[in-house]
Amino acid sequence: MGLDHSLKPETPSLPPINVSRLLRDYGIRPDKSLGQNFLQDDAALRKIISVSQIAPSDTILEIGPGLGSLTRYLAITAKDVIAVELDDSLLPILSSVLMEFKNARVIQGDILKIPVADLIKSNTYRVVANIPYYITSAIIRHLLESQPKPKSIVLTIQKEVAQRICAKPGDMSLLALSVQVFGQPDIVAEIPLRLFSPHRM
Repeated sequence: MGLDHSLKPETPSLPPINVSRLLRDYGIRPDKSLGQNFLQDDAALRKIISVSQIAPSDTILEIGPGLGSLTRYLAITAKDVIAVELDDSLLPILSSVLMEFKNARVIQGDILKIPVADLIKSNTYRVVANIPYYITSAIIRHLLESQPKPKSIVLTIQKEVAQRICAKPGDMSLLALSVQVFGQPDIVAEIPLRLFSPHRM
C-alpha cells in the first residue's frame, strides 16, 4: 500500500533480544519449513516502525512475530498489537519477551485460516510483519480480500518478490495486479541478509 514518506519522530531504542541465547535456552531450532528467520537489528526494526506511519491510536496486526523483536516496537508505538504465530513452540518465548507489554496479544494459529474479522474488532487497522517467502502471495491475497481491509500493509519480504509486486504495466504478474487494484505498492528500504538470524533465504 502507499506510504507517506515523511518520517515520524525517531522511535526509541529497546534493549536487544539475544536470539541465539533465547533459542538455546528454550531448546528451539529455527524451522526451515516455516521459513523462520529472526530480525534483531535495532536500526532495522526502528526503520520498519518509522515507515509504517503508526499512530498512537492504531491497532496493528502482526503476522509471524517469531521471538517478538518487532512486536515490542509495535507495542510501544501503537494502541494494540495482535500477533498471530503459527509455531506453538515459540509461544513460551513470546510470553516471556512480551510480558511487560500489556497491549500486545499473541494468538496461536494459521493466519490463512483465520478471518481477519475474528482478530480485529476495530474498523481500521494496519498490518506490519516480517513474513516468510513461501507464503508471501497467499498472505497478501488473504489480507486484501479480508473485511475489514487494512489502512496500510508494511511487509518485510524478499527483494525480488517486492520488485515483482511493484512492476509496471507490461511486466505485471497476477499478484502485482491484485495488489495495485487496492493500492500503490512501494519499496521503502532494504534490509541486508546479515541482519537476520539465520540468514534469510
